Amino acid sequence: MQTLSVRIQDSYMQQFMNFVKESQSNITVSKDKNLEIDPYFYERQKELHEIRADIKSGKMEMLSEEQYEQEIEQFFLEL
Repeated sequence: MQTLSVRIQDSYMQQFMNFVKESQSNITVSKDKNLEIDPYFYERQKELHEIRADIKSGKMEMLSEEQYEQEIEQFFLEL
């Protein structure tokens, strides 16, 4: 079985639901709470995992709070 995310035009929703009803032995419809709250949840999650991996591998530096404050202060001074 495979899981897909489907975006349906409002005007086509009833026809789609009729199709699903006719195919109920092969299709299960369920709502994903993550996508209800944030339509880009999985894209953001993937990006955060990539950032964490880059930090762990040393490819990206993670600043301490003190370093961050210094960087921001310097940034605003240069504006």
